[in-house]
Amino acid sequence: MEAYMQLMLSFANVQKNMVRFIQKSAVEKGLSIPQYSILMTIISCSEMTQKNIGERTFLPKSTLSQAVDGLVKEGYLERQQVEDNRRETLLALSEKGRALVEELHLQEDGLHQVFKAASEQLTAEQMDELLQAHEKISAYLTRVELEVAVK
Repeated sequence: MEAYMQLMLSFANVQKNMVRFIQKSAVEKGLSIPQYSILMTIISCSEMTQKNIGERTFLPKSTLSQAVDGLVKEGYLERQQVEDNRRETLLALSEKGRALVEELHLQEDGLHQVFKAASEQLTAEQMDELLQAHEKISAYLTRVELEVAVK
């Protein structure tokens, strides 16, 4: 098998395993996978527009809207209209939402702790090389995607 195919399968295997942990954590906390994705996306910012979350998660608009509605209903997200643009919705984690995300990060058999333990098997040099390789692949794929979109 060619090296690029082995690399693609390697990425697919890591992703498959990560999704399994995400599914387990989401179900245990009464969340859907889209809801989990939204929470993990918004935690890096104090607030985000629903449109930006959609762009980062690649969730279809209807799935995104349903997931956000559920998170707002459960009290994990706070929603408000953007002042200058009534069509934009600004989302922020509530205190309850922040506590849930922290629980997910600290969950002993959850993705974050398991992935942390897995990464600790790598030396600092291996980690740097892996991150550099991922960055190169990601940058190349992004460049090609933009070139194709322009055509």
